[in-house]
Amino acid sequence: MDELKGQLKSLIIEALMIEDLEPNEIEDAAPLFGDGAGLGLDSVDALELAMEIERVFGVSVWSSDETRKVFTSVETLSVYIAANR
Repeated sequence: MDELKGQLKSLIIEALMIEDLEPNEIEDAAPLFGDGAGLGLDSVDALELAMEIERVFGVSVWSSDETRKVFTSVETLSVYIAANR
């Protein structure tokens, strides 16, 4: 699971072109979205990230009834991806 989290962190940084952040600086449970919280991503970032997750891991995050919960953090994303590969 730690390897998957590392891959997700790198994917977030690369897909969203975040230049001033290293994968090890993203906490597993830190919120991905919201003003002033965690990474502070927005809905456009969510769309780009979902497309990259589907491309890289073959998992559609939009098919979940709980998409919001899935996108809470790297931790929740990794659990969802691992369960749906």
